[in-house]
Amino acid sequence: MLIRTRAPVRIDFAGGWSDVALFTEKSKGLVVNGAINRYAYASLVCESQSNFKDPVELKRVLEKRIRIYSADFDTFVEAEDVRQLEYDGNIDLVKAAVRQMSIQIGSFDLITQSNAPPGSGLGTSAAMGVALIGVLGAIKDITYLPYQYAELASSIERHELGILGGKQDHYASAIGGISLMEFQGEEVRTSPIELPPHIRYELEKNLVLCYTGQSRLSGNIHQNVTQAYKNGEPGVRKAIEKLKAIAESTKTALIRGRLSDFGELLTENWKNQKKLHSSVTNEQIDKLFNIAKEHGAIGGKACGAGGGGCLLFYCQPTREHNVRQKLDEAGTRIIDFNFDFDGLQMWKPE
Repeated sequence: MLIRTRAPVRIDFAGGWSDVALFTEKSKGLVVNGAINRYAYASLVCESQSNFKDPVELKRVLEKRIRIYSADFDTFVEAEDVRQLEYDGNIDLVKAAVRQMSIQIGSFDLITQSNAPPGSGLGTSAAMGVALIGVLGAIKDITYLPYQYAELASSIERHELGILGGKQDHYASAIGGISLMEFQGEEVRTSPIELPPHIRYELEKNLVLCYTGQSRLSGNIHQNVTQAYKNGEPGVRKAIEKLKAIAESTKTALIRGRLSDFGELLTENWKNQKKLHSSVTNEQIDKLFNIAKEHGAIGGKACGAGGGGCLLFYCQPTREHNVRQKLDEAGTRIIDFNFDFDGLQMWKPE
C-alpha cells in the first residue's frame, strides 16, 4: 500500500511571535498569514510479507521493519521498531512522528521531501510535521479534523522535541488559505480572510519572495527573545504588543483591498521584529532591504524568526519585476508562489 500527503508552507504577514506559548499565557496573540503552494511531502509504503517470494529479501524486510529516508538531508535510518528510533539530531522530527503515532504495522518505508528551502522561515518543519501526521494517521485508518492535525504536529515539536515556537505554522499548513489567527493559552481560533479574486491576484503579482541562501536557526533566535522577555525587558514586551496591533491593521487593509497600506504594514512589522533581539537581522538582510526599497518595494519583512531564510516584499504594481531582478543579481533565489487554499491533502496513487 502506498499513501502520500502534502502540506503547504506559509508566509507570515504580521503578528509573528505573538503566537508563542510563553507570550499567550497572559494576553491574546494575533497573527495574519497565508499558505502558499510550496509543500512538504510524505510517502509511506507498507509492505506485505506476501509480496516477497525471495527468502533473502523477506528476511531483510523482517529484520529491518522501519526504513526512513529524508530526501532533503539525504539521510537514511533503519530500525526494528519505534523504540529504537533515538533522537540524535538526524531527522528527529520524522522519528518523533512515528513514535508519537505508535506505528505498529509491520515493515514500512517512509520518505520525506520538501520543495521549500529548509531554514527558510516559511514553517517547513511544521508543514512536514502536518504531512507526517497525515500519512501516518492514514495508514492507521484514522482521520482527524484540520485543527487536530495542527495540534498533533505542534505537540511533537514542543513537547516531544522541546522546540520553541508557536502554532501559526501548523494551523496554516493544515487548513490552507489566508487567515487571521488568535491565540490564547493553548486555544487557537482561525478566521479565513476572504479576498475578491482581483485583490488576491494583485497581491500575488506584487509580492516578491526571495531566499537569502542563508539558513537560519530559529531555535537560537527564539531562545534569545524568550530570555529577554523573561528578564522583563520593556522593549521586547512593547514590541510584541505592537506586533499584535499591526496584525489587526493588516487584516483590515487586506479586507478593504488597501494593498499599499498592507505593504507599509509589512515594514512596520519588520521594525518591531528587529526590536526583539539584534540576531533577528544582519548586514546581508539590511543590504537586501535597501536594494528592494531602492528599486520599488513599498515594504517588506523577514519571514519567520528572521536572521536569514526568506524575505518578503510588497512592491509598487509596475516595479515588482525590477525588485525581482535586482534581488536576483544580489545573489538571492526568487521563489515564485501562489496561495494554497487546500491545506493538508492525502491520496493513494493508482
